[in-house]
Amino acid sequence: MHVYVEVAINLPQISDSFHYHLPPELVGTVQPGTLVIVPFGKQRVQGLVLSFIETPDVAETRPVEEVVDEKPALTPSLMSLAEWMAHETLSSLGEMINLMLPPGLSQYTDTLVHLNDDIDTAAVDLSPLEKRIINLLKKRGDLRGRQMEASLRHVEWRGTLRKLARQGIVDTHSILPEPRVRAKHVRKVCLAIEPSKLEDLDISLSRVHDVHDRRKGILKMLAQEPGLVEPGQIYDRTGAKNYDLTALKELNLIRFVEVQVWRDPLEDASYILAAPPNLTGDQQRVWETIHEGLESVRREEPPGKPYLLHGVTGSGKTEIYLRAVKETLAMGKRAIVLVPEISLTPQTVNRFLSRFPDQVGVMHSQLSEGERYDTWRRARNGELPVIVGPRSALFMPMDDLGLIVVDECHHESYDQSDRPPFYRGVKTATAYARLSGAMVLLGSATPQVTQYYRAISGSWTYLELPKRILAHREAIAQHARRLGIEIPLHPGEGATADLGLPEVSIVDMRQELRKGNRSIFSKALQFEIKNVLEMGQQAILFLNRLGTATYVFCRDCGHVIKCPRDDKPLTYHRSRGGLVCHTCGYQRKM
Repeated sequence: MHVYVEVAINLPQISDSFHYHLPPELVGTVQPGTLVIVPFGKQRVQGLVLSFIETPDVAETRPVEEVVDEKPALTPSLMSLAEWMAHETLSSLGEMINLMLPPGLSQYTDTLVHLNDDIDTAAVDLSPLEKRIINLLKKRGDLRGRQMEASLRHVEWRGTLRKLARQGIVDTHSILPEPRVRAKHVRKVCLAIEPSKLEDLDISLSRVHDVHDRRKGILKMLAQEPGLVEPGQIYDRTGAKNYDLTALKELNLIRFVEVQVWRDPLEDASYILAAPPNLTGDQQRVWETIHEGLESVRREEPPGKPYLLHGVTGSGKTEIYLRAVKETLAMGKRAIVLVPEISLTPQTVNRFLSRFPDQVGVMHSQLSEGERYDTWRRARNGELPVIVGPRSALFMPMDDLGLIVVDECHHESYDQSDRPPFYRGVKTATAYARLSGAMVLLGSATPQVTQYYRAISGSWTYLELPKRILAHREAIAQHARRLGIEIPLHPGEGATADLGLPEVSIVDMRQELRKGNRSIFSKALQFEIKNVLEMGQQAILFLNRLGTATYVFCRDCGHVIKCPRDDKPLTYHRSRGGLVCHTCGYQRKM
């Protein structure tokens, strides 16, 4: 009797799941979340086992051919999230599964192209493109479709290739390449004999006296070093060469051992261990509410409402995050901390490393594929209970997830809107927390209107930190004396001091124009910059990142020219001589 499984095909264009049976040799090695290779039409494709089933929908099933990795790639909560996202965004389940896997692990069917040598192409009337394809295959040998695409950019070559195949000039067949990423192994060295036997060793290690002594030095070094030693260390300390190690191995005096190593982007991170500071009164009130929510997670009660921590810049939101993560780890669960941009990741990682050394992993697109794959595997193994990163970090395979923190939750970078599959990061995080029984803590100094409304209307739990915490009073005094300035402080609680919010001035540039000021800087801004420079201080001006101007508006009435599709201000590009929407690509002339 067969064991049947339901498999989601890891291809963006495939929405349905399919039924297969397990051959006897794979029974017991497959479970929900396992990546497998299955036949699909005339191809072999990668898929993910969703569940075991009693009775298939078809009369005859095909067998699962291979297991990619016996350890499940997705947790049950992530599989539920993938199904929710597919339904929510009208996307295929395959798209969502691929989104959750580290780059390089997914396998996609490709075509292998082979040039038949027994065909005399000189006797055939060929087009320039046909000649180009044939010359490419003669020069490089068999090529995969993706390799041909890289060599024939901006050329429609597939129809021409099919014509060559019909003529018998080339052969094509479907293949499934291995995953691009794999575990990294390095070669290390150890003694193959007992160290105590070295003293009695009476053997010539080389006819050359200096080489004999050098190789003897290698053996002495290995005898003094416990465990395995990297060849580079041996070369540095003894002056040995690779052929010295080869010679000692042939004499059965040393052994080479392949050892798996982790590619850790935080291996050389420098940080200072820090103790948690005392909380202010506002922080203490916020923390008590969050602690109650975490206690519900500990008791595995139904997930509560999301928490919105609305705190002005510098109010101590990160300290609340740190304490929430500490409490989560204490209950044996794990945490994901999301930041809006890669540029903010290092400083956040350092804050968490200083509290949780050797427990933090980082995941973002600027890491190498190997680093991302190893971080993903370590998280799956339970070695990294805290993951920090932008929106892609949300999909790390974390068993026993207890907390999701979304810092700067108002930021648009949490939404994937530049390429499919499209999804909203904050909404996805709240759904993931609900599906995994975790708490979700959203923080922002300027939450979106919709987020703020959900909080004050009771759909979310609203928490507020209205005051900025500058630092401990003594640290403030030392800083002020060093700069020779006065810092306005407001009475605070305990050893901390509150710093008032800066005054914000809004200048109507229409009035500036009417007064004859045609500069992009208002008179008020020019005056303040001049004062700052005269005092020997510095000023920061924030400029638009795209285009000549981030928006175009009427100097008289203030009307802003917006995109007719998504109602966002159009950006002016002088080089193009027109306006562009950086969300949907809409363009128009000035």
